[in-house]
Formats: sequence, structure tokens, C-alpha cells
Amino acid sequence: MRHGKKFNHLSRTASHRNAMLSNMAGSLILSKRITTTVAKAKALRKYVEPLLTKSKEDTTHNRRIVFSSLKNKEVLKELFDEVATKIANRPGGYTRIIKLGSRLGDDAEMALIELVDYNEMLLGGEDKKEKKTTRRSRRGGSSKSASAKTESTTKETKEEAPKKAKKDDSPKAEAKKEEAPKAEAKKEDAPKDENKETKSDDKADEKKGDE
Repeated sequence: MRHGKKFNHLSRTASHRNAMLSNMAGSLILSKRITTTVAKAKALRKYVEPLLTKSKEDTTHNRRIVFSSLKNKEVLKELFDEVATKIANRPGGYTRIIKLGSRLGDDAEMALIELVDYNEMLLGGEDKKEKKTTRRSRRGGSSKSASAKTESTTKETKEEAPKKAKKDDSPKAEAKKEEAPKAEAKKEDAPKDENKETKSDDKADEKKGDE
């Protein structure tokens, strides 16, 4: 019985425990959430949160301290470039543990540990609430816009009606134009007939003079 036990050794030696927590921390930073046992999740939270706090201040010294624990350049780049900017305004409590129930086989208690700022479902819920408020305002505006659309359509129909009438009258006007040259042609034919009549009268007078 160990009375001075301050943390869970997880039934491993110190080197094995540190290597396991280092790998789990790297997986958590890259994947943003991992599934493990409750005991390991609680141990990982104590291990990774001080590293996340150091990543807020991007200095060479902090990078070397974090690299000594994680021992992975890709994880270090992800932590200082993306995760640090995401958690910059959060004063601690970067991770969340959600219990999932017992595991088949050994009946171990399972849990999901994730970074709080990367939970899209919870962040999406806040966005949905905001969208609902905007939707209400949009619904009020939609009725106004619908009435405005109906008014505009009625105006357009009223304006289009005389235009269509004018378009319908245009063939009649063209027909009238076509009839006008025909009438002029008839007028031109009339003087020819008069000339014929005058010529016939002259011939009749000449015959009378001969007689």
C-alpha cells in the first residue's frame, strides 16, 4: 500500500508512462479528440494543459520546453501555429472529458477527451441560436419584400398592357401604310383616264370639222 501516492502510475514504469502520455498528447493536438479510458484521460489532461499554456507565448524557449515533452516537430508546428491562436483568449480549461460508458471485454470506463475550442457541435449550436434571431427578422422582412414584389409585378403588368396594345396596333398601322401607296397609285391612274377622255373629245371635234 502506497500512502504517498500523488498521481496514477497507470501500472507502468516512469519511462513507459511518459512515452505513452507524450504520444497521446500528440494525437490529441493533431486529431483534436481521442477516445481512451477515464484514468488515462485524467492523466493526459494534467500532462497536456501546461503545454497548451506555454504555447500561447511563442518563444524559442517555450518551443524547446514543449518539444522536450512531445518530441515531434509536426505536433509542435500544429500546436504553436493553429491551436495556440484558437485558445489565445481562454484562461485555462482547454480540454473536456466526456464519459462514454464501459468497454466490452474488460469493462473499463471509456471517455472522450477533446479540445474545447474545436467542438463544432457546441460552437454550431451558438451559431444556430443567432441564426434563429436573424430568421425572425428576415421573416418580418420577407412579408414586406413579398408585398413589394407583388406591387412591382402589378405595376409591371399594368405597364406591359399598353405596350402590348401598342405592339398589337403596329401591324394595323403597317397595313394602313401599305394601303396608302395603293391609294396614291389609284390617284395617279385617274389623270391617265382624263387624258384618254380629252384625246377622244379632240378626235370627235376633228371629225366634225372635216364634215
